[in-house]
Amino acid sequence: MAQKNQAAASKARRSKNKPREAPVVTGPNMDSLGFQAMDSNVPGLSQVILQKLNMKSYDEYRSAMEGKQLCPDFGIRSYFEMFQKMEDTFKFCTECKKLPESLPDPKSLRRCKRCQNVYYCGSGCQRVNWPMHKKFCRKLKLVAIDRLVEWLVFTGDIPFPTGSWTKRIQDVKGWDDWFSMQEQLDEKLSSILAGRYMSILWANAGKPKPDEPELIESVKRVTTDFVSRPATIGLGICAFQLDPFAKPITVHVVGASHVETLNARATDYDELSRMFPKHQGIEVVMVGVDVVDGAIMRPPLVAFGPRERVYLSSYKGLYHDFWESLVEMQQAARPDIVVGFHPGFHACHNLMESWLPTLLLLRDYKIPSLFTMYSEQELKNSLKILVELETLIVGCGANPFASLKPEQAYSNPNRPPVYCSSHYVMFHGLSDPASFLHAQ
Repeated sequence: MAQKNQAAASKARRSKNKPREAPVVTGPNMDSLGFQAMDSNVPGLSQVILQKLNMKSYDEYRSAMEGKQLCPDFGIRSYFEMFQKMEDTFKFCTECKKLPESLPDPKSLRRCKRCQNVYYCGSGCQRVNWPMHKKFCRKLKLVAIDRLVEWLVFTGDIPFPTGSWTKRIQDVKGWDDWFSMQEQLDEKLSSILAGRYMSILWANAGKPKPDEPELIESVKRVTTDFVSRPATIGLGICAFQLDPFAKPITVHVVGASHVETLNARATDYDELSRMFPKHQGIEVVMVGVDVVDGAIMRPPLVAFGPRERVYLSSYKGLYHDFWESLVEMQQAARPDIVVGFHPGFHACHNLMESWLPTLLLLRDYKIPSLFTMYSEQELKNSLKILVELETLIVGCGANPFASLKPEQAYSNPNRPPVYCSSHYVMFHGLSDPASFLHAQ
């Protein structure tokens, strides 16, 4: 197995003595897969989204998201229209999967009054679906609230201002500890609830405004979703015993999506500065085929920002191409740690093919790596692949900094919600052959 893996690794990477060509972006497009997956069991669902945006194809959507070419009618003319278009993409019968245009009267689609999340074309479908839906109705109510409150991330209301950590990261066991470190927390939360954009939100959402305690809990859940990524990176820095106070730290985020990079700002990762006050500088480089061309793509990737600041940059392409064309050519700093948020390399055969060179590279160069998953089952599937590749697993389990914001299955909401970065696995180099054979 080791010889097979080493042969695959050498084949996946070019010789250092050969001239490098411009990296070619190949392999599955994760964002495209995610977009198309919304069609699952609901024919035409992603086409509904394109229609709501006045677009003809996914490529046109991507061009608009990257700011390359805007459709003449693309855009939102009012807050009400914006929230209505967001909600329209969830309008289909949860039981029979019919879309509004498939019904004799499109307006006959009615929302569940309890969760304000799922829809039914009539009382018959709702009765048939209730035994399944009642298991998830309460959770789906939280999903529906959080989906709207998350808009406050884009208005700047969330996250609220936070200070330096008063505890060592090893002593922060979860979000209760994190919130306990926030000074004047009640005042900050009350300010968000009384803010202008919170008022605009519920004046235009087309849904009943939740009670104040429900909104406070929603703001807290959305805040954890925002902070989860930098906090998870900090977890990895400590777990691998890296010292950001002694030297600058370089973090490579592999498989970065267009969502991560579209509006990325160094301030999004400033929680790292609060975790490690007076650090020597932290560079976060996002690498992925879905990285959006934009302001954060600013080489050279070897330049650190000022001390106590986070410096953000990115590269559009596959990670092993990035390594060969920039890291090996010393145009980008070698990473102290590589992090992958929901890489999903276990998901399908084609995806595994695009990830194999990267996984072998991380293993053979013995780079400290931390990947996150949506669920325990996804963790088990990922561990199986990493063990087969004979990587040394140094840690895995539930992430203390998992997002608390529930995520529903788009086309079939009557499933247990998942949570971003709920689990993690850390690996570092090649496992000891003796211990590997013993495990077999």
